[in-house]
Formats: sequence, structure tokens, C-alpha cells
Amino acid sequence: MGQSPIVKQKVLAYITRENDGKTELLVFSQKGRPQAGLQVPGGGVEDDELLIDALYREIEEETGLKRDELQLQGKLHKHMYYSEDRSRYYERNFFHLALKRPVENEWEYTVESNGKDDGFKFQFEWRPLEEASQLAADMDNAVEWLNEV
Repeated sequence: MGQSPIVKQKVLAYITRENDGKTELLVFSQKGRPQAGLQVPGGGVEDDELLIDALYREIEEETGLKRDELQLQGKLHKHMYYSEDRSRYYERNFFHLALKRPVENEWEYTVESNGKDDGFKFQFEWRPLEEASQLAADMDNAVEWLNEV
């Protein structure tokens, strides 16, 4: 039995769409937990899971969007993040994906997963990239890289 690594890997998805010539980012807030702040889809990578598989799994669990509805634009950034409340480091892997089909401007989705967020209700909306610097827990750490793409 090996010990689990000190650093836990996470994936975060910057899902964008073009709307009236402007790039918008998909963000969500958690119903009943405003203190959680504005976030982007993402989560932990399971043992022996590839980053890309974790990325698509987390997106589908949290948003309902399927792999074939998204076009992977690339990996933007890798960032070490220290969580004060959990007293541990996370290796955050930020990916950029573009939406391939029109969707609602806002929607609510109930998370379906085997994790602790199963049953959570997320309220999704599109925000202009300029407002993406308001994300919770340093999730906006790689937004600047979107402008490079």
C-alpha cells in the first residue's frame, strides 16, 4: 500500500463561447452557499485517471455538458495552490474548452457524481472575460492566459 501523494491533482475548465463578438466564460454559483463564491467547473483527479479524462468527467458531472459538445483548445497553465482550510497543496491544471453548440444563457444543474458534491445545485451563467477576475479561491489564476489563445 503506497501513501497517497502530498499534492493532489485537480483540473479546472475554462469553457468559453463567443457572443456578439465578445468572449464569455462559463461560471457558476452554488445554490444555498453564496459564501462559496463564483467558480468554474472542475475537481479532483482520481488515482490512475488521466487529466483529460478527469476534465471531461468533472465537466459532465457539474454542468451536464458532454465531451462532444466541447472543443478542447489546450492546456493553459499549471499552478500550485495552497488551500488554507484543508492545509494541503493542490496542483491545479487549467484547460480551455470552447462550446460547440448554442446553450441557454443561464441554467441550473444538479450535480451527479460519486463525490461529496453529489446533489448540489449549481446555477450557471456566462460572464464577460473581464469579469472573470472575480472567481473564488484563485480559480481566476489562469484567466490571463485565455487572451493569449
